[in-house]
Amino acid sequence: MNWDVVLNEGLWINIAIIAGITIASYLILQTVLRIITNRLRKMAKGSRSGFVGLAAEMLSRTSHILLIALSLLIALKVVELPERWETAMSHGWFIALAFQIALWMDTAVRLWMESLTHDGKARNPVTTTIIGIMIRIVIWTMMLLSILANLGVDITAMVASLGVGGIAIALAVQTLLSDIFASLSIGVDKPFEIGDFVVFGAVAGNIEHIGLKTTRIRALSGEQIVCSNADLLKQTLHNYKRMNTRRIVFKFGITYNTPSDKVREVSALVKRIVDGVEHANFDRAHFLAFDDSQLTFEVVYIMQVSDYNAYMDAQQEINLQLLDGIREMGLQFAFPTRSVEFIGGSFPEVTVAGVPKEKPAANEESERSLTNG
Repeated sequence: MNWDVVLNEGLWINIAIIAGITIASYLILQTVLRIITNRLRKMAKGSRSGFVGLAAEMLSRTSHILLIALSLLIALKVVELPERWETAMSHGWFIALAFQIALWMDTAVRLWMESLTHDGKARNPVTTTIIGIMIRIVIWTMMLLSILANLGVDITAMVASLGVGGIAIALAVQTLLSDIFASLSIGVDKPFEIGDFVVFGAVAGNIEHIGLKTTRIRALSGEQIVCSNADLLKQTLHNYKRMNTRRIVFKFGITYNTPSDKVREVSALVKRIVDGVEHANFDRAHFLAFDDSQLTFEVVYIMQVSDYNAYMDAQQEINLQLLDGIREMGLQFAFPTRSVEFIGGSFPEVTVAGVPKEKPAANEESERSLTNG
């Protein structure tokens, strides 16, 4: 053992200085972080923006090991070190700051993912998990590449290899990736969410699950329908869950022998009936056309709720009141009729169960007189 080095008074003084400055720097940094974090939390309570609260949580999760490393680097700046130690310290500063920034960004991604599940809204958990993992992979990959570049490592070949490998993997799993990106598109664009009632093609049902590759729909008939995410986005899809109002059009007809003044009163009757129904706003009622066997009216009204049962209740009430109102006016609803005009010739003989129908006595006497004459 080299006792001269061990008994070197200057060495022990430098070590004491480094230790003291390291402890003092660590305590100061920790105190400053605590004060800033507490103030940001107080500001977050009175602020509508979630950024302040997010910044407070990020600072509260600062690594104590990295704080000690930064404090040690600050202390090493005070004493004189050889040139190679100065170079190592510069790399140490960068590595410590890169790790801490990566940890802060990783914490922000985690908090963002937690906030998506705590706001009470139905979301696609698969999509949020995929997005979170992808962002975190990018963060840590960029941190690693930046550290290697700072240490003097040539990362060009590494980046090129990652690019070529990514292209090869993408070509091998092209179908799977198309469904995965379709799932991401559903999660970001949100054309529908879990619980929505959708209709496309011959399929109608509620969204039960949005997965990595497929979406599962519970049909009205009870069975579960599994659709590929990529194929589902190619469809023209009707989302009835997000329908705020419902426009209703229906028709009815009255008989042709109705006077014109009564026809005018029918539109007013319909307006009074629709205005008296809850959640229904009258739009129009017109004598539309001269159809077969009837004078046709077209009625349009707007339901202010999207519930289908509420619409059916309103339509039933309108139909019942319209039935009573038409009868009170002395009018009749039209029904299909057909008139046949017979010109010339004689009526065919009518038989009942194969037996010719007996002619009336008056007809027999008229026939005899014609014969005698």
